[in-house]
Amino acid sequence: MPRFVDSHCHLADPAFDADREEAIARARDAGAAALVCIGESPAMARRARDITARHPGFVFHTAGVHPHDAASFDPRADVDAIREEIAHGAVALGECGLDYHYDHSPRDQQRRAFSAQLALAKELKLPVVVHTREAVDDTAAMVREAGSAGVTGIMHCFSGPPALAEVAVAAGWYISFSGIITFKKWEDDALLRLPPADRLLVESDAPYLAPVPYRGKRNEPSYVAHTVAKLAEARGLSADRLGDVVTENARRCFALAPTHAVP
Repeated sequence: MPRFVDSHCHLADPAFDADREEAIARARDAGAAALVCIGESPAMARRARDITARHPGFVFHTAGVHPHDAASFDPRADVDAIREEIAHGAVALGECGLDYHYDHSPRDQQRRAFSAQLALAKELKLPVVVHTREAVDDTAAMVREAGSAGVTGIMHCFSGPPALAEVAVAAGWYISFSGIITFKKWEDDALLRLPPADRLLVESDAPYLAPVPYRGKRNEPSYVAHTVAKLAEARGLSADRLGDVVTENARRCFALAPTHAVP
């Protein structure tokens, strides 16, 4: 059974209210070395922090403002809330970024909120978890600028295009693949081979995007083992070896060791 770190899960989501502790236990049993619980809003970050407090050294959390909520982003109150979570051990900012598919917030306000969080990441020397959808040009430009300023980040739930992966890797960022790569419609194994080994991460994005053979069901971190297996196959590695690679990468990316003890 390969090891892995789920670099992006929404354990604070109400979808887990009935069996959150059981889902965390199942992740351990499936080979998880750690889980990164995303705080995509100040309220969810506080919930995520409560979960980490019950699972020190195994569950970690982040804090940020999702692009869907960028219209209400307050550069003072929200930044202060993120700072508070960082003071309580959050290991990254986000998820933040740009979503031009749904456009729940005006695009200029999305860019403003994203820019503010990138600036905060630079100041605090923490990685940024980035959501991007149908915003390739603007995302690429902002990643390039952030990377040149020394900001490190994660392209979460990445499914392309390759050119954006190349920009991110050149900036020193990580590419995180989800259960999408196990779907029958997935046809781009070349993309799975594009990032260097030391820039690979895996994630569940639970409760969303359950991999095959759980497609259509609520996702959970234990299912990341299936994503590891698919990524390993595409890259010509054993699942155990690929699992070791992504676990070590997550340690480095989120500074989970030596400050935080991950088995």
